[in-house]
Amino acid sequence: MILRPIIIRAISTLAFMLTLVLGFAQRLNWAADGNSYTTVEEGAVVKYNLPGMDKAVFISKDMLKPIGSDTPIKLEGYTLTEDGTKALIYTNSKKVWRLKTRGDYWLLDLGTKSLKQLGKGRPASSLMFAKLSPDGTKAAYVSEHNVYVEDLASGNIKKLTDDQGTKKLINGTFDWVYEEEFFCRDGFRWSPDSKSIAYWQIDANKVRDFYMVNNIDSVYSQIVPVEYPKVGDPPSPARIGVVGIADGKTAWMNVPGDPSQHYIVRMEWTPDGKEVILQQLNRKQNESKLMLCNPKSGDARTIFTETDEAWVSTVNEWANQPVGWYWLEGGKSFLWPSEKDGWMHLYTISTDGKKETLLTDGRYDVISLDRIDENGGLGLFFGIAEQRHTEVPVPGAAERQGQIRGAVALGNARHTQLQYLAQWEICPLELRQLLHRRNDRLGRAAEPQTIGRAEGFGQSF
Repeated sequence: MILRPIIIRAISTLAFMLTLVLGFAQRLNWAADGNSYTTVEEGAVVKYNLPGMDKAVFISKDMLKPIGSDTPIKLEGYTLTEDGTKALIYTNSKKVWRLKTRGDYWLLDLGTKSLKQLGKGRPASSLMFAKLSPDGTKAAYVSEHNVYVEDLASGNIKKLTDDQGTKKLINGTFDWVYEEEFFCRDGFRWSPDSKSIAYWQIDANKVRDFYMVNNIDSVYSQIVPVEYPKVGDPPSPARIGVVGIADGKTAWMNVPGDPSQHYIVRMEWTPDGKEVILQQLNRKQNESKLMLCNPKSGDARTIFTETDEAWVSTVNEWANQPVGWYWLEGGKSFLWPSEKDGWMHLYTISTDGKKETLLTDGRYDVISLDRIDENGGLGLFFGIAEQRHTEVPVPGAAERQGQIRGAVALGNARHTQLQYLAQWEICPLELRQLLHRRNDRLGRAAEPQTIGRAEGFGQSF
C-alpha cells in the first residue's frame, strides 16, 4: 500500500516526460495557471491536466469542419485567447523564404462551436501573423504586404496601410535581409487598448533584385527575384508607423539617424500603451540604442545605448525570438541581456533609462531565460560556464562540464543560485515545487505561488 502512491507518481512522471519529449515536435501551450497544457495530436487539440496527466479532447476534428463540408481543415497551428474562449486556427500554409508564414486563418468560438474564415475575399494562403485584438472584437493580419483589420461581429475588412501599388513597399512584415539577419517576420503589434497598431514599413524600391533559380518545384526552372543588397549597397530603409483603427491614419515615429544606414530590429508597446519601445542598430551592428516613442507625436528619446568594438549581440539571436519584451513591475523596468562585460548577462533597466542593475555575475554566459516569476522574485535561466569552472555555487556544476541552470533574484538582491536543476524544460509544476522549497528554506509559509506569464512572449508557466 505504501508503494502504490510512489508507483503512481513514477508512472505519471514517466508519462509526462515522454509527452514532453514528443511535445518538441508539437508545441505545448501551457494554461495561465500552470495546471494544464494543450497540444496537437492526430489533427485535433488535446488537453492534459496535471499532475495526473488526465487527457481530454479540447478541439475535436468535428469542430474543425467548415459549414457544408465533411472534411476538417488541416490543423497546422493554433493560438488560444487568454480567456480560453476562442482559438485562431492556422492552415493551408506556404513558405516565405525559410518558414511557412503565410496561409489561411479560421476563428473558432469554443462556446458556440462556430467556425469562421478570416480574410474572405483575400487570395488563398495570403494571410500572415493573424492576431486578435486585446479586447477580442477584431483581428488584424498582413496580406500581400498590407495590414488589414477585420471586425469579428460584422466581418467588415479594412485596409490600414498603402503599398502604393508596388510589391517593394512592405507593411507589417519584412524583406529578405531582415528575415535572414535578425529573424524578423511578424511586423505589427496591437496596442493594449485595441485602438492602434504599430508596424514596420520596409522600402525595398531602391534595392535591386538578385535572381535565384528554382529547379525543384517543377519540371521547368523558375526565376525567383530576391531584394538583396550587394556589398556596398545600402539595405532597405525601415520606419515605424502607428495607425489608428478608427481613422486609418498613420503617425510615423521620428527615429533619429539615416534609415538606410540603420536597422530597427525590435519593437513593442509598453504595457500601459502610452509609448512604443524599439531597438535600433547601426549598419555595422556595433551600436545599439533603445528608444521610447510617443505614438501620437512620433517624438523619440534614447534611454539605453550599448557599443562594442566587434558587434552588439541582439536579443533576437540570443532568444531566437524577435517578438516580445521582458517587462517587469508593470512596465517600470525590463530585463535585458547584454555582453557588455564580455559575458552574456542579465540586467534590469528602468524604463526611464536612469537605473541599470546587473542581475547575473561571473565568468559564464546566460544562454536562455527559461521562466519569469515576478511575484516570487525569480527568473530561471540556463548558462554555460568556462570549461569545468564556474564562480557560481551550483552543486555538481563542474561534473556537468560547465552547464548550469540557476535562478536569479529579481528584487534588490543580486545573483542568487538556489539549486541545480535538471537540463530539460522546466514545467510549471517543477517551478512551483522549486519556489515552495525556496520559501521553506527562507522560513516562509509554503503557500501556492502565483505563476505568471512572461509578458509579451506568450510563455505560460
